[in-house]
This record gives sequence, structure tokens and C-alpha cells, in this order.
Amino acid sequence: MTAYRTKQAATGALIGLALGDALGFPTEFSDVPSILAKWGPWRRMDLPVSGGTAYITDDTQMTLALARGIRACQARGVVVPERFAALVRREFVDWYHSPENNRAPGNTCLSACELLDGDRAWQDAAQIHSKGCGANMRVAPLGLVPGLSDEQRSGAAQLQSALTHGHPTALAASDLTARAVYLLAQGVDPTGLVGHLRSYAYDNRSVYRESWLGDLWTRSQDPSARHFIERGWDECLAVLEKLDAVQRTADPELDPCAYTGDGWIAEEALATGLLCFLLFPGDPLTALRRAACTRGDSDSLACLAGAFAGAHLGAGAWPDVWTDRIEHRSELLALGSLWDA
Repeated sequence: MTAYRTKQAATGALIGLALGDALGFPTEFSDVPSILAKWGPWRRMDLPVSGGTAYITDDTQMTLALARGIRACQARGVVVPERFAALVRREFVDWYHSPENNRAPGNTCLSACELLDGDRAWQDAAQIHSKGCGANMRVAPLGLVPGLSDEQRSGAAQLQSALTHGHPTALAASDLTARAVYLLAQGVDPTGLVGHLRSYAYDNRSVYRESWLGDLWTRSQDPSARHFIERGWDECLAVLEKLDAVQRTADPELDPCAYTGDGWIAEEALATGLLCFLLFPGDPLTALRRAACTRGDSDSLACLAGAFAGAHLGAGAWPDVWTDRIEHRSELLALGSLWDA
């Protein structure tokens, strides 16, 4: 834990996530030739700034909402399912009603949060057939919070996904994303990370966390809870196998989306965000730039790459000239300091 505190992994991951989000914001929905034509060589992309501020999207907004919910839950004692669900739900509904919620938010999050704004069971609000990347791009805080058991981290990662994205692949991808951030923060060598994640996926493949998810699975067409959750882990295992096969041979000059997918869906966002980081594990800005210059969901991919790089390298990974301009800098630093301490 000494090394973890020294490098300030939580601060590094949260700032990296926001920087990636801001860098990928203007390139989302564009193909690589269009990005290069507007921004120049991808290795020299600069942080877009307007009026002195680098603006983030709903990706960072929802990460902060989740982080506030976690902080409130911890302030009340042990992180347990019912309390966690209630507090995070409240933060998601507050985000839904915020006037700042004008950064092209995803339809799944909007639909689910509208339904969460009431007294129905959260399982009835979950978009059970959606596995968009909107759940795993915000889950990084659960890999950074100290004191959680593996079961708590896994259950909370899946539950926060299920509040909006109820598809089993969204649950598994969120669990894996939180696990990756946690392992990198704890000092796992990036060269072995995919192997660790594949082992974790195999170990958890048949585990339906009923204490966290309740009867969510009954909203699907699956014959059992086990069948439901295995379906999600199997899709994630398939893309992790693909990532494992290309992570050491991928050409960094080619769009990473060509190897592991465009990132609009959960398992592809996990794999391609990881690939961008693993191509440049010691060069975090290049990892962000590579993720932002893609044909896919550029802000979410760069968001994930920034979280992985920051968890691995710590707060010192990011230059002050970028960090000082990021929107919500004060809150990101306050949360990072809380969890680094």
C-alpha cells in the first residue's frame, strides 16, 4: 500500500479519465481521416480548451455521480447493497435533472434515470437489453476506493451498471474494468494484466451476485440466473482472448478499433480502451491521443485509457498545463486525495 499512496493512483486515474474524456470529446463521431484533417498528426494532438477550460462529457459527469454516491455510502459505514443502490441512484437522478446534463448523454442512461426518478424497484428501471459502454466508462472509482473486499468491488461494479445498463455483458465489463483499475493501482505489471483479467473472468463466470442484483435476471429471457450471467462473461472472455492475441503485435499507427472493436458496446470499450493503454504503458499522453484518434466512441475509449494509465502511473503522469485546465478539477482532486489517503 505504500507504493499505492506514493504514486497517488486514485488522483492519477480520475484526472486521466477526465483528460481522456475532454481530448476525445470533439473527435467522437468522426472517422480517423477527418480527425487527422482537423487536428493534425495524432501524436501531437493538444487538449482542446475553450475560455481556459477543457470541457468533459457525460462520461466524467457520471463518474463523479458514482464517486459521490460511493463517498456518501462510505460515510455511513460499510458499503452494502441496499445503501449503495439508494445513494448511487439518487446521484444518477440528480445528474439526470442537472442543467449541466447537456453533453450528448447516452439514450440508455437517460431512459433509465427517468425511470429511477420515482419509487419503483431499480431493477424495473434497468435497461435489461442494453450493453452500451455507458456503465463501464464510469466505474473506475470502484477500483480506487480503499477497503473494499473483492466481493464488494465486484457486486458494486455490477450493481452500478445495472441501474442503467442491465445486460449481463454490461455487468461483466464493468466488473472487469473496475478490476483492471484496481490491479493497476496496486502495481500489477501491465504486460500480465490481460492474463489476470481472463483468469478473473473464468473464476467469476458462473457467479450471479444475488445479494447485489436481486432478481434482475428475471427481466431477461434467460432460463436461470446462472445462464444470464454466464452469457455476459462469455462475451467479455471472447474479446479478452482477441485482445490477448493482438496486444503485443498491434501496429500503434493503425486505428485500435480495427483490432478490438469501436467501443460503442461494453466489451469492446473495455478491450479497446485497454489496448490503447497497453500500446503505450509508459507514455500516458500518447495512449490518450491514440484513443482519441479512433473511428469509434473516442471520448469513452480515451476516458478508459486515461483511467488505466493514471492508475498505473499515478498523479505524476499528467502535465500541469493539462491538469490545471480540466473542468471539475477541484472535485476530481478532492476525491483522489480522499482515496489516496
